[in-house]
Amino acid sequence: MFELKQIVRPNIWALKPYSCARDEFQGEASVYLDANENPYNAPFNRYPDPLQLTVKAEIEKVKGVAVKNIFLGNGSDEAIDLVYRVFCEPKEDNVVAIAPTYGMYGVCADVNNVEYRTVLLDEQYQFKADALLKVADAKTKVMWLCSPNNPTGNALDAQEIEKLLKAFKGIVVLDEAYIDFSAHPSWVKRLAEYPNLIILQTLSKAWASAGLRMGMAFASEEIIALFNKVKYPYNVNILTQEKALEMLRNPKKVSDWVDILLKERAKMVADLGQLAIVEKIYPTDANFVLVKVNDAVKTYNHLVSKGIIVRSRHTVVLCGNCLRITVGTQEENAILMKELKTL
Repeated sequence: MFELKQIVRPNIWALKPYSCARDEFQGEASVYLDANENPYNAPFNRYPDPLQLTVKAEIEKVKGVAVKNIFLGNGSDEAIDLVYRVFCEPKEDNVVAIAPTYGMYGVCADVNNVEYRTVLLDEQYQFKADALLKVADAKTKVMWLCSPNNPTGNALDAQEIEKLLKAFKGIVVLDEAYIDFSAHPSWVKRLAEYPNLIILQTLSKAWASAGLRMGMAFASEEIIALFNKVKYPYNVNILTQEKALEMLRNPKKVSDWVDILLKERAKMVADLGQLAIVEKIYPTDANFVLVKVNDAVKTYNHLVSKGIIVRSRHTVVLCGNCLRITVGTQEENAILMKELKTL
């Protein structure tokens, strides 16, 4: 049985969090003299809502996740870092991740001085739960999964994800940054089934708001409470909250963007398949395509010389001679294909 207290660092479990002025008073008042703010230059003179409750209420409408199960951070990277700070004792505990995958899981492990163990994906870029469990031990606190995965683009096997959630007695983090581009359903609807599950999403991809730096974590009320205990008091600024509200109140626009990008993705895959330099195009459920070419370094350098920037994944494990190409506008994609045809 999963027992949260046994997974959390003892000092975090016992931590008395900093109580800011806006924690002690919620609602509207006519005179604010509690937080040593300058009374001029409204509304930016006031500290933002530390729990972003208005934004979370909109997310609840869009995602179908209760406010109590939502954490908002400065990008998903804040939530990733908090996982280590809440659950992993430096120099003692370890985590397990698939490889290749998003690089910040490993970077945050290094920053927090936590051992980062990896298990290679197979030739189809899929994983087996048993393989991850095999390298775990009594000090393994977290398993990292990304689906659709980055940089491979594919959705991970749902049966293997479920098997891991049931078998592992620690935390399973499922990063769904690209879920809006996938034909596979999000796991948010099944959050209540698994008290050890943390789901990450973001406004950076389908919501076209990478510059806002707003990441979302969905988990049990108890895990969210721990995140809120450890985070900095005013971690999401007022401008980000205001713009996020504007985006969240217009989900139809986002849906339209996704439809356009999916059509462009299909065209990009078809066009890439006609090129002599392309050796393999991997299946994708994201807004990018991983492509194996005959010479990734040459191709990348040629594109850079023409002012076209893609991501070389040539040095990443299992991604030799691969480029990761984001789906752009119709015009941007046409420029890319024109240059690739010259190689």
